[in-house]
Amino acid sequence: MWLLYARAPPPDAPYWPGRGLLAAVDAVAWPILWVLLFNHAPKPAGIVLPVITAVALLCAIGRLHRALWANHRYRFTTWRWGRVVGALLLVGLVLKVTMPP
Repeated sequence: MWLLYARAPPPDAPYWPGRGLLAAVDAVAWPILWVLLFNHAPKPAGIVLPVITAVALLCAIGRLHRALWANHRYRFTTWRWGRVVGALLLVGLVLKVTMPP
């Protein structure tokens, strides 16, 4: 038997001046970082790099559309992953301070 749970859509993001511009930068920056990351792979990558570039371009177009024309639905990727990295850095700092040298 399949059980389906319908979740309520998340509430609209609050609007503030400059949100559209920052959302557009965030939407394009992450796919560019993906391409740059895979560009540093060992050179005999074959077809992987062009495929990653094409997928990143398609993702960037979709994210840019959402950032500019459906801004109330756009969630900042930098904020999401920044919190994760910040938490990991905090755990590392606490471990460094509490561990004897």
